[in-house]
Amino acid sequence: MEVKSSGARPMIVPVHDPPARARLQRMGIEGIDGLLLDIDGVLAISWEPISGSVETMRWLRSRDLPFRLITNTTTHSRRELARTLQAAGFDVVAEEIVTAVVATATYLRGAHPGAPTYVLTDGDPSGDLDAVRLVDRPEDAEVIVIGGACDDFSYDAVNRVFRRVMDGAVLVGMHRNRYWRTADGLQVDAGAFIAGLEYASGATATICGKPAPEYFRGALEMLGVPASHALMVGDDVENDVMGAQRAGLTGVLVRTGKFRPDDLGRGDPDHVVGSLADLPGLLGG
Repeated sequence: MEVKSSGARPMIVPVHDPPARARLQRMGIEGIDGLLLDIDGVLAISWEPISGSVETMRWLRSRDLPFRLITNTTTHSRRELARTLQAAGFDVVAEEIVTAVVATATYLRGAHPGAPTYVLTDGDPSGDLDAVRLVDRPEDAEVIVIGGACDDFSYDAVNRVFRRVMDGAVLVGMHRNRYWRTADGLQVDAGAFIAGLEYASGATATICGKPAPEYFRGALEMLGVPASHALMVGDDVENDVMGAQRAGLTGVLVRTGKFRPDDLGRGDPDHVVGSLADLPGLLGG
């Protein structure tokens, strides 16, 4: 199947760790057993497919390469995400999507079972927060969860959360994204608010989505693939690439979405490619 290229051949960033170098040198389609792919900025921007991404997903299917879409998106449930991506032309089902909301629910059920939990986020995450006891006011919560930033993050809302954390509530973040890209440009995200709450209260938030190693490991368990034989493809050098590398995966950075040239000075991706359309070439396809 022909996959449209986004331009120049993939640029390979030097790898200084000898075991990693040896692994990269032998990588081809046979050397990779599974992939983790970000959604925002890799597959689509504001739900419009990035050139070549739909074709690359078809190519992965044609090669029987299993994947999971792992995303810090909190606006939609997995089923809503699947329907939106399907409408955009992607061949994906809900069971192949792992969101930060799902990871947060898993953490809360294990670490704080039955605890009254207040969630400040965009959208309605309740559909993926099954078995989590949700309350409507931060004052009634033992656990405060911060999700994706939105207009609801007013001074009053954040201050009420801050007061409850100061009174002893546990602080949890669905993710620590600093910003994301939409069709209108970059927008500040929850990481800025979490950092502010940590600074003001002295608390440390538990992060459930990317870049938490447990998030990557959980997705790999679903695939049944070891980290040493898996790729993570993302547009966020910190949360996607460096987070995946710390979990033992090979990190691939795309020059789409939120990518900025100075990202290359803030991390050491194993590979840098123009877009997802260059992935088949990277894998020897």
